[in-house]
Amino acid sequence: MTCGHCAASVTEELTAIGGVSGVEVDLASGAVTVTSAAELDRGTVAAAVTEAGYRLT
Repeated sequence: MTCGHCAASVTEELTAIGGVSGVEVDLASGAVTVTSAAELDRGTVAAAVTEAGYRLT
């Protein structure tokens, strides 16, 4: 991710997951922090990131 548009795309996809209450993207590191009330399924998160055009590492 290199710009605000990239971050917005990832944020949009991740916030669409049920139970997600917050998403923070650090463009400098490429790290994304997802906040939810319950544990999230890694496959669901990975699919959302892929849908945004990136991959979960």
